[in-house]
Amino acid sequence: MAENRYRGEYPVIGIRPTIDARRGALKVRESMEEQTRSMAEAAAKLFRENLRYSNGEPVRVVISDCTIGRVGETAECAAQFRREGVDITLTVTPCWCYGAETMDMDPMTIKGVWGFNGTERPGAVYLASVLAAHAQKGLPAFGIYGRDVQDANDREIPEDVKEKLLRFGRAAVAAASMRGKSYLQIGSICMGIAGSIVDPSFFEEYLGMRVESVDEVELVRRMTENIYDEEEFQKALAWTKAHCPEGLDKNPEELRRTPEQKEQDWEWSVKLMCIVKDLCCGNPKLPKGFEEESVGHNAIAAGFQGQRQWTDFYPNGDFAEALLNSSFDWNGPRESYILATENDTLNGVSMLFGKLLTNRPQIFADVRTYWSPEAVKRATGYTLEGRAAESKGFLHLINSGAACLDACGEVKDENGNAVMKPFWEMTEQDVEACLRATEWCEADLGYFRGGGYSSRFCTRSEMPVTMLRLNLVKGIGPVLQLAEGWTVALPEEVSDKLWKRTDYTWPCTWFAPRLTGQGAFATAYDVMNHWGANHGAISYGHIGADLITLCSMLRIPVCMHNVPEERIFRPASWNAFGMDPEAQDYRACGAYGPLYR
Repeated sequence: MAENRYRGEYPVIGIRPTIDARRGALKVRESMEEQTRSMAEAAAKLFRENLRYSNGEPVRVVISDCTIGRVGETAECAAQFRREGVDITLTVTPCWCYGAETMDMDPMTIKGVWGFNGTERPGAVYLASVLAAHAQKGLPAFGIYGRDVQDANDREIPEDVKEKLLRFGRAAVAAASMRGKSYLQIGSICMGIAGSIVDPSFFEEYLGMRVESVDEVELVRRMTENIYDEEEFQKALAWTKAHCPEGLDKNPEELRRTPEQKEQDWEWSVKLMCIVKDLCCGNPKLPKGFEEESVGHNAIAAGFQGQRQWTDFYPNGDFAEALLNSSFDWNGPRESYILATENDTLNGVSMLFGKLLTNRPQIFADVRTYWSPEAVKRATGYTLEGRAAESKGFLHLINSGAACLDACGEVKDENGNAVMKPFWEMTEQDVEACLRATEWCEADLGYFRGGGYSSRFCTRSEMPVTMLRLNLVKGIGPVLQLAEGWTVALPEEVSDKLWKRTDYTWPCTWFAPRLTGQGAFATAYDVMNHWGANHGAISYGHIGADLITLCSMLRIPVCMHNVPEERIFRPASWNAFGMDPEAQDYRACGAYGPLYR
């Protein structure tokens, strides 16, 4: 797999096997050692086989060298985990243990507890006891307990327990992966968009990240003084000329840029991508004398202001945004970056959540238009079918710039279904399919006076996706909203008629949310009417339950979702904040406050 492009180690999961401390003639502790250790090993195996870091490596899991029965062994385990760099702990047991003595008391670890559901020993009693201790001490922990009773010698993990263990693990690795990293804003506020007004306190207190800022003039300096890897630039430019065909130029003929200007625009666009990549993560191959610049900003996510100071004079950043967010470039498949168009920091964080939970590239889009069945019929003569009819319409997701090319829907799985893959599963044929589906249109000179190129494709396949958005609300703080649904494949002539009513040179995705029949999910119109901002991040798969778990770890309430209640998994102490799940979430997040304050 790829090397870690960020400074600092990936988060480690530590398994804490706890045990009844009583020894004596009946050897209570001794009789439980094998079963307790087996639980720890089974959990570690499950994590290693199913969870990966964003670079494709299996998640690292360590098991306590000792089983934990009394506080001395708790301290021994804590010391081992500090040496191993553990950020996440899972306590496992099949029996009664001394809860307050054996619990993880580190305020900075993300905690889960799995109690074995068996009748021979009271693992469930320990689980209830230690979760009460966590709640009493203000250290939220996720409780995991199987629905069905197992035999004492059963070493299999039940499916319902697997689901919770993996949801906990995925979300915890995502949360811990952000710690110590940066959000890099290149430029600042874009056209009055509130999301591009960076809030350092949010990043620091809720995500454990810092904010780095670079003025856009730094891009000009690096281009002018050749502060980039010339060899990589030439390779990238040749690849671009071979694989990124020009498409529609919608500008009036008398205003179109000359072939010479367009050639220069391509060079600027490719060079911009190389430099933004260097700014995010550094580059040891920069020319001699620029060792400081080679360090980078350790940015796990970034945003490019672009409009309007940059784009009124220079080619836009759409090429850099689209390709950096994709799962490949001139070097072949590689881990996608997160680069938010218009420096929408909050949509950038939303994309980051989706990437860290799925290890797949993300879509950035305007939540542009709601099309009702009646409006589609009037405009095209077409009667909606399938998902679009079930959702009572659909949303048009479209924006120049930062939609990953993987969103075209041309990559297929082994069953022929459209999919957006993790980069390590991408084949040469997959990359070629994305490139064939994409053309690069001359920038609309009304929007982008400096020229440039925007990717153009239409998502022509049905795929399960989740649209999400983080918002900051005065008096509350951050809140997340999400909508699970599907991309819609409209007949080509229908898609074209609707698409041409807006910008036909930008990437286009039609989205049908899954309805619940009430509130914000009564119709697709209600989803758009309740959406909290002009942008949304779109992630492959129905990941709403994972997002809810992640947000509970970060103390961010979820204000809108269509996830079935039985799939919601939050720390056990949330149950003490009332009976309504949404009210619980708000109260608990308010009571505990930001994770890093």
